[in-house]
Amino acid sequence: MDINATRMPAKGQASSFKKTSGERSVMNFRKFFYSQKVAPYVFVIPFVISFFLFWVYPLITAFTMSFQDIGAIKSEWIGFANYAKLLKDNVFHIAVFNSVKYMFFTLVLLIPFPMLFAVLMDSNLVKAKGVWKAVLYMPALTSVVISGTLFRLMFTEYTTGQMNMVSAALGLGTYKWLKMGWSGMLALLIVACWRWTGVNMLYFLSGLKSIDTSLYEAADIDGATGWQKFRFVTLPLLKPTTVYVLTISVYAGLAMFLESYMLWAGNSSPNNIGLTIVGYLYKRGIEKNDMGYACAVGVVLLVVALIINFAQLILNGTFKKEEK
Repeated sequence: MDINATRMPAKGQASSFKKTSGERSVMNFRKFFYSQKVAPYVFVIPFVISFFLFWVYPLITAFTMSFQDIGAIKSEWIGFANYAKLLKDNVFHIAVFNSVKYMFFTLVLLIPFPMLFAVLMDSNLVKAKGVWKAVLYMPALTSVVISGTLFRLMFTEYTTGQMNMVSAALGLGTYKWLKMGWSGMLALLIVACWRWTGVNMLYFLSGLKSIDTSLYEAADIDGATGWQKFRFVTLPLLKPTTVYVLTISVYAGLAMFLESYMLWAGNSSPNNIGLTIVGYLYKRGIEKNDMGYACAVGVVLLVVALIINFAQLILNGTFKKEEK
């Protein structure tokens, strides 16, 4: 038997061997994460985890809770009782009507006017475009708490309020703006337009930048007017941006809460003229501690938003296959 064959490696040789193994592990680890096949999954994993943790899990939990009567100590399975109660709840019907009406008017105001402003900003008619973009976008950076408080002071029923000062100067007298249905909705719409016009304008500006200028040059050669270029070139090519703005505006209109809460300094407006679906959810879930019923309200809100958005996406041809 060869004694040299069974001899243990020297101390220096062992450390060299261990060092080489460690380096190999590090290299294999780097190759794994730098692999073009693995890297996409590494970047996607944080989003997937947060999506399931903060959206899918709460959604499933809320859906389950909507079939329960949740008390301070225990909960009881009651089936569709909460949904049956919603059908007979007149306050909930008022909240749905207010939210749908608010959503409709915001769509009417916050899609065509920002689109028009974006077209003007993209033309040569406006100077100092950067300044105007900053001025129009700045309200979106303002806290809703601050802006809601300021608008509440503007629409106060006292003669010192700005709106009453303007109406009195025009000979129209003074009004209790936040105690009447039409004027309360007007106040909400003014806040919405002030806050979101600049944001939607930037969406449309990004869509305009993606339109090839050669199409406008060809239209000029054909003798097209400004209106014809807008109608037959700009509008069709802005359709993806318009559909996107429409989709997010539908949900934003139905889910509006904080503006109403700050404008009326709470969740109790006169005759519920400012009550929204989310406001009613907050009232039942947080103020009255009826979480099961509040979850049923939230599920209905989600279903209504999905139905409206899927309907408008189908009507806009979003799911149609493009012709080759």
